[in-house]
Order: sequence, then C-alpha cells, then structure tokens
Amino acid sequence: MKQRILTGWNFTRGLYLAMGLVMIIQSVLVFSWFGLIFGGYFASMGLFAFGCASGACFSGVSARNSGKKTDGNSQDNEFEEVK
Repeated sequence: MKQRILTGWNFTRGLYLAMGLVMIIQSVLVFSWFGLIFGGYFASMGLFAFGCASGACFSGVSARNSGKKTDGNSQDNEFEEVK
C-alpha cells in the first residue's frame, strides 16, 4: 500500500487529489456535507491510484505493471497491408 501511494505519480493523479481536497474544504466551509462524499472519492482516487486517476479509465487493464514478468520469448508479429 505504501508503494502504491508513493510511486506512479503523474499530472492526472495529482489533479484528482488536489480537486478532491478542494471539494472537501469547500464542502466543510459551506456546511454541505453531501459534498464530502464526492470530494473524498476523488481525493482517494488520486491518493490510492485507482479508477481514472491511474490511467485505466476506459479499459479493464491497469496502466500500472501487473507484476507479471515476461520470459523474453516474445515474438515480433509481421503484418502485411491488404489493399
């Protein structure tokens, strides 16, 4: 968990964290407690790198390395253009 929080930071992840914190602070200042839910969600996305903040918004595969090691036997595929 510590590694996930401390590594892999990019602009999008920082933006999610910053905007989530802004939403939390604004919600507390105007006593809109329902806004805390949304701010907490966006801030946690940025902090823990899940959802769109991790770069995996439109695919089921995370942008992070899944921990699987390749064996080095990958083959290059050759494609030919069909007209």
